[in-house]
Amino acid sequence: MNWDNLKYFLAVAREGQFLAAARRSKVGQATLNRRITALEEELGAKLFERSTNGCALTALGQDLMAHAERVEAEALHFQRARSRRDGQVEGVLRIGAPDGFGVAFLAGKLGRLKQRHPNLVVQLVPVPRAFSLAQREADIAVTVSRPARGRLLMKKLTDYRLGLYAARSYLQRHRTPQSVEALPEHPYIGYVEDLIYAPELDFSRELPVRWDQAIEVSGALGQFEAVRSGAGLGILHCFMADPEPGLQRILPEIEIKRSYWTVWHESLRESARIRAAVDFLDDVVAEARTAF
Repeated sequence: MNWDNLKYFLAVAREGQFLAAARRSKVGQATLNRRITALEEELGAKLFERSTNGCALTALGQDLMAHAERVEAEALHFQRARSRRDGQVEGVLRIGAPDGFGVAFLAGKLGRLKQRHPNLVVQLVPVPRAFSLAQREADIAVTVSRPARGRLLMKKLTDYRLGLYAARSYLQRHRTPQSVEALPEHPYIGYVEDLIYAPELDFSRELPVRWDQAIEVSGALGQFEAVRSGAGLGILHCFMADPEPGLQRILPEIEIKRSYWTVWHESLRESARIRAAVDFLDDVVAEARTAF
């Protein structure tokens, strides 16, 4: 059985769509179709039930996926063993991170990781959502919640603080709230409620007063920019907001504490790339501990 065909099969099974799988695999959709057709002809049965909404695994497809993932794991194990023997950290390392941490903190430090490991290709995916490590959306992820299930390894990266902030330009136009009871008089900038992907991001639950959101932005960076523009008040990461001269913290007694976790799939337990990433994240966060 052709291993390349199995790789394409796994891509389709994980994406649930041929077009998305072709993009992830960086091949044309026609090529991907030929690969899957060849595999189905070799096995003498369909692997996917196709529809306008995507495709679903047949019973044979589900059985093959379990075997293909074991083959994939063995191939990765061999690559990791070779890397350990060679003593080299090389290949592509994709790091997934929340947009605030990824852009405001981590992106500017990736050059140091490249200096440590010149043969490493570093990819940072800083978006406001969760990552599927099982589906290889990222090799390692920084998350705002500790995963409760899955074949995952994890360690706490750091605790961090959030507080209530407003732009100084906003406060020049409006009276600075002196109590929590005064907060509903001001526009509140928060997350788009039905797009909150982790309960840890629902900060409204911890506010000492009911305060309806006036502006909703589905990402920490967008909220930061909205507050900085003077559109209203918002709960922002202290490591992002404190260094910004145009922002002022309001009611310092309002402080929310959260944690970042470093998470990776257990199949990458022996990976030199992952070990290098974990060590790097620990180092740069430890250096900035007071900011968090």
